[in-house]
Amino acid sequence: MDATALEREDLRPALTQLSEEEEMFRASFREFAEGEVRPRVEEMEKASKLDPELIKQCFGIGLMSIETPEEYGGAGSSFFNAILAIEELARVDASTSVFVDVQNTLVTNAFLNWANEDQKKKYLPQMATEKVGAYALSEAGSGSDAFALKTRAEDKGDHWEITGQKLWITNGNEADIFIVFATVDPEAGYKGITAFIVEKDFEGFAVGEKEDKLGIRASSTTEILLDSCKVPKENVLGEVGKGYKVSIETLNEGRIGIAAQMVGIAQGAYEAALNYTSEREQFGRSINKFQGIQFQLAEMATELEAARLLTYNAARLKDAGKSFLKEAAIAKYYTSKVAEKISSKAIELFGGYGYVKDYPVEKYWRDSKIGAIYEGTSNMQLQTIAKLITSGK
Repeated sequence: MDATALEREDLRPALTQLSEEEEMFRASFREFAEGEVRPRVEEMEKASKLDPELIKQCFGIGLMSIETPEEYGGAGSSFFNAILAIEELARVDASTSVFVDVQNTLVTNAFLNWANEDQKKKYLPQMATEKVGAYALSEAGSGSDAFALKTRAEDKGDHWEITGQKLWITNGNEADIFIVFATVDPEAGYKGITAFIVEKDFEGFAVGEKEDKLGIRASSTTEILLDSCKVPKENVLGEVGKGYKVSIETLNEGRIGIAAQMVGIAQGAYEAALNYTSEREQFGRSINKFQGIQFQLAEMATELEAARLLTYNAARLKDAGKSFLKEAAIAKYYTSKVAEKISSKAIELFGGYGYVKDYPVEKYWRDSKIGAIYEGTSNMQLQTIAKLITSGK
């Protein structure tokens, strides 16, 4: 057994067994998802908007600041518990899940890892109690090539001025605090990229149109417009020219969050199919008594369990302070495939009912499709995995 395997050996028993505290967290998240989220799903889907009262409740029970230390008003819990929350919410509604996911695994983690003490004291308590965060990296010409940014930040002496347009910004309509990436020197390439903390009411900042999407419809995905947006000098996150590190390291953690979201979607679709096949009767008995149906359910259960364990493994490694880059990429790649496959199979098991909006499984499929696209496409995950395994890591 090599050294890497040895140092990870102690993590293996924890993958399949949750601690008492983690079981309590999961139970509380599931209770909230069933009691508060599920009754709102249909209306939020139709309105393409999260219920404002639900957003308040997410803050009220601590869902928006799971890892934030208690000194800043958060729960002071683990990344793994944030993953449990994201999974349980996605089991009921992926839109609510990604709303919580972006706040925790992207924005809050960026502050925890890169903000100075003054920035933490100012922003983390706000984000723990009432203010939503968003992560603004993507542009029209920079998707997988994330650092081909056109958004420009100019040093004006006593402040920065940012000009440009960002696309595909999750939580755009709800957010008050944005982490915006811009280049201070286009000639410097990725070394010119800098992260800025931008508030919604800063002069020159505006939220643009909301996208009309296939899935996660209640989650707002918007453009943001920066027209000589004035940003205080002290609002650089990290260091000038270090935005690429802020982005890469934060997105590595965020991919585990997306994997958890996909596991939750797959779980919800699987449970719906399991329940339906036990109730639907053909030829005098429930259809899950037929071996052909049983084998399909067994395959779904197997792939779901594998997806969950890959996700938990990556989250455990992150909490243990160990390398998790490859494991995060594998988890995101595999879970996105599994969520789409299981939700598609659930539609087939429902028959004609699976194809109409009166039943839940078509929504699970629509929500699953984004998993292969955002926070790094499946091809980009394969590129990362291939690079690491061929270099012996």
